[in-house]
Amino acid sequence: MYIYLAFALVGGFLLANQNPINADLRKIVGSPFLASGISNFVGSIFLGIITLVTTQELFPSFQFVSNHPAWLWIGGIFGGIFLTSNVLLFPRLGAVQTVILPILGQILMGTFIDSFGWFHAMQLPMTLMRFMGIVITLIGVIIAVVLPNLKEKEAEKPKGNLLGWRIWGVIVGAMSAAQQAINGRLGVLLGNTAQAAFVSFLIGFLAIFIVSLFVDRRLPKISDLKKAKPWNGIGGFLGASFVFATVVAVPQIGAGLTIMMGLIGQILGSMLVQQFGWWRSNKYQIQVWQVIGILVMLAGIVFIKFL
Repeated sequence: MYIYLAFALVGGFLLANQNPINADLRKIVGSPFLASGISNFVGSIFLGIITLVTTQELFPSFQFVSNHPAWLWIGGIFGGIFLTSNVLLFPRLGAVQTVILPILGQILMGTFIDSFGWFHAMQLPMTLMRFMGIVITLIGVIIAVVLPNLKEKEAEKPKGNLLGWRIWGVIVGAMSAAQQAINGRLGVLLGNTAQAAFVSFLIGFLAIFIVSLFVDRRLPKISDLKKAKPWNGIGGFLGASFVFATVVAVPQIGAGLTIMMGLIGQILGSMLVQQFGWWRSNKYQIQVWQVIGILVMLAGIVFIKFL
C-alpha cells in the first residue's frame, strides 16, 4: 500500500514542477500552445514506450472504440486544456495560486462526480462531513489566495484584474478531476493503465497541435528550440508521470486517497518552486497566510475524503 501512496505523492510533486518548466518553455517558443504541444508530445512518447513494453499494443481496437461512449476520449482534451492553462496562469498568478485554484476545482468536481456517480464512478451520497469539508476547503482557499493579496498593496504597478484568471483556474481544475475519472474508467475497460494514460495524452497532444496550427499558424522554430535548456523538455515527462502514477494508484488505494496524496505533493512542490525560484521562475517569499490557508485546505480535504 505504501508504495502506491508514494506514487501519488511523487506524481503530485512532479506535476507542480511541470508548470514553471512549461512557462519557461513558452517564453522560448513564444506561444503557450506550442509549449503545451511540445510537452504533450514528449509525454506521449514516454507513455507510448511504456505501453509498447508492457502490452506490445499502442492503440485500442476499432471494435473497442465503436462499442464505447464518446466521452471516454475527452479526458485527453481536458488534460490539454489544463496543461495549456497552467502555462498561461503561472506567470500571472505565481506557483502557489496556479496549483491551489485548480485544486479547489478538483475538489468541487470530485464531489459532484462522487455524489452523482458521473463517468461510472462509485456513487457516494453527500453527507454532513463532506459538506463541511467543502466549506472548510473554500475557507482555506480564501485565506491562501485573498488575504495575502490584501497585503500586497501595489508595491508594483498592478497587472490588471486577475479575477477572471482565478475563476478559470478553478474551472480547469474541475476538468482535471473529470480527466482522472474518465482515464480511470478507460483504464478499467482497456484492462491496461499505461495504454489508457497514453491514449489520453496523445489525444491531448493532437488537440493542442490543431489549436496551435489555427492560432499560431506555425511550428516551433529550430532556432528557438536551440535556446532551450535540457530541462525544458522534461515538462511532458513530469505530466505523463503524474497521469501514469494516478492511474496506477487509484485501483490499489482508491480515488480519494490518491487525490489526497497527489494534492499534498502538488502543494509541497508549488511552495518549493515559489520559495527557491526553481526552473527560472520568479521567487516569491512564502507568506504565513499561505501556509495557514493550505493547512486549512488539507483539513477540508480530510473531511471530504475520509470522514
